[in-house]
Amino acid sequence: MKIFCSRANPTTGSVEWLEEDEHYDYHQEIARSSYADMLHDKDRNIKYYQGIRAAVSRVKDRGQKALVLDIGTGTGLLSMMAVTAGADFCYAIEVFKPMADAAVKIVEKNGFSDKILVINKHSTEVTVGPEGDMPCRANILVTELFDTELIGEGALPSYEHAHRHLVEENCEAVPHRATIYAQLVESRRMWSWNKLFPIHLQTSLGEQVIVPPVDLENCPGAPSVCDIQLNQVSPADFTVLSDVLPMFSIDFSKQVSSSAACHSRQFEPLTSGRAQVVLSWWDIEMDPEGKIRCTTAPFWAHSDPEEMQWRDHWMQCVYFLPQEEPVVQGSALCLVAHHDDYCVWYSLQRTSPEKNERVHQMRPVCDCQAHLLWNRPRFGEINDQDRTDRYIQALSTVLKPDSVCLCVSDGSLLSVLAHHLGVEQVFTVESSAASHKLLRKIFKANHLEDKINIIEKRPELLTSEDLKSRKVSLLLGEPFFTTSLLPWHSLYFWYVRTAVDQHLGPGAVVMPQAASLHAVVVEFRDLWRIRSPCGDCEGFDVHIMDDMIKRALDFRESREAEPHPLWEYPCRSLSEPRQILAFDFRQLVPPRPLCAEGTMELRRPGRSHAAVLWMEYHLTPECTLSTGLLEPADPEGGCCWNPHCKQAVYFFSPVLDPRAPLGGPQMVSYVVEFHPGTGDITMEFRLADTPDSPLLGNKVA
Repeated sequence: MKIFCSRANPTTGSVEWLEEDEHYDYHQEIARSSYADMLHDKDRNIKYYQGIRAAVSRVKDRGQKALVLDIGTGTGLLSMMAVTAGADFCYAIEVFKPMADAAVKIVEKNGFSDKILVINKHSTEVTVGPEGDMPCRANILVTELFDTELIGEGALPSYEHAHRHLVEENCEAVPHRATIYAQLVESRRMWSWNKLFPIHLQTSLGEQVIVPPVDLENCPGAPSVCDIQLNQVSPADFTVLSDVLPMFSIDFSKQVSSSAACHSRQFEPLTSGRAQVVLSWWDIEMDPEGKIRCTTAPFWAHSDPEEMQWRDHWMQCVYFLPQEEPVVQGSALCLVAHHDDYCVWYSLQRTSPEKNERVHQMRPVCDCQAHLLWNRPRFGEINDQDRTDRYIQALSTVLKPDSVCLCVSDGSLLSVLAHHLGVEQVFTVESSAASHKLLRKIFKANHLEDKINIIEKRPELLTSEDLKSRKVSLLLGEPFFTTSLLPWHSLYFWYVRTAVDQHLGPGAVVMPQAASLHAVVVEFRDLWRIRSPCGDCEGFDVHIMDDMIKRALDFRESREAEPHPLWEYPCRSLSEPRQILAFDFRQLVPPRPLCAEGTMELRRPGRSHAAVLWMEYHLTPECTLSTGLLEPADPEGGCCWNPHCKQAVYFFSPVLDPRAPLGGPQMVSYVVEFHPGTGDITMEFRLADTPDSPLLGNKVA
């Protein structure tokens, strides 16, 4: 059976209806899942195996049968570990049907079908009794329900239900306990992901400052956690204000509550500064004695940094305090961790709550519109003074006192720059209510509400009356659009430029005047793991999972390039950067496709894991902004990526394990085609010496 799915095309801005297989979303979910990353997480696997063996032994030593409940079994790996460790039977719960089907096959392949029953239900729907899914309650509870925030995947409600309905009182649990840790820091870089800083402009009239609205300054920010690879943040980018504080622990062997709660820890600041950010991570202890421990701590808080396990399915958390607060060295404060059933957040208090006092604080929610419109990288981009200076430099070369400027990006402040640089009349088009409301606030805070005209409609619907019958002499864009996922989705600017062509006057300037798509072949230090086949995992055959992911990747939407912020994922360039396609915004979108083909020479030894692609925007012939590489690679191939943008990663297939021998082809050939009618880009990479064996054949939108 086929189904029709609507999809917003970020390049053209239109909504398209596409015919898809009825399991289309499943394929996409499988292809982008973290299962491969988890299976490659040897530290996680070994610790779970050790904990399961110990739990089974404790039950057996009491003369009982070992009955295991495995919630969120995934591939069935932990269930197979339990049976191998001596469990008498295991009930493996998996709600995601394609995954449950795969688990059944993997269990059968490994010869455990007689002792493992895969149940395709949510754990809260599992029944116990003579006619139920389980004849009796289990006495060992095994779970891997954790995300970077620990509780974000619903661990607390799942545990709460399991203890009430599915397992015996005081059962053995693997993991046995989890502890969340926090550390208070001052960090201008991370704070710039959450607040709008004053923006300084040097103009012919002297320095001008764009100030943020008061309600934006007072807004607590986005409610969601910021999860990042904290080990890639330079220690120079933050100042530690507190020791590492154990905030709270959860004992999974006893009844767990999903009710909202708070936990406070008193501390004395290590130095004076401004409290802005809480860094957080957790560890899980697999046994009651705490001898088998798995941690997500960053390197400076890790007991053995040299043996740290890289992983992407668990990272570290950055939480922003509602407001920055001054702290004084040695003057006691209280850090409070709040949580509900799915989220954690933090506050800072001057006094510690009494033991029986309940601290009520609502989960922070944005009320200023900015955090709804701008994501955290976008905040960092707007706060980048060097980037602002480059726009000012470029604008200064094309603006005239009688210029009529039209800005067509989402929530952009370029219209303010144009005004301060002396433009006679400025219009900005905001297609969303959120961007319209936010810009009105910013304009009012800077006394510009009567100086800049906001038009709330899609650019394609502009009329001469909207522009007060004026012809535009400068069409301006960053370009940034909230719908853009991959670098070339901002080519929507080109479609907008084409749609508003009738409103441009003779000799009108378009900025950026052009863009280009660039690529480089890279070897990742670690990111290759998320797409590398696992094969055998701790002695269990999981090839079926590898095959399942490979089949899922063959579906159109799942074959898209993946956006990744590569400043978090170190890699080496094996080729020189290559311009693939050029887009001239001074011209209309062409009726015919743009095509390019060529080869990329691999000049450094290494394993070709992927091609990385990005866009460069040419504001003027002398000024270019890159969303990818910011400077040439160092002699070893080390790359410096734009920290405000996600780059597009095309993983080659198969993704090579670093243990694989070096060698092979020295050239990668490519064919790239831009289809203006749909906004799609089709792309194929091949090893130059094996033309019949494509490394990659992707269609991306």
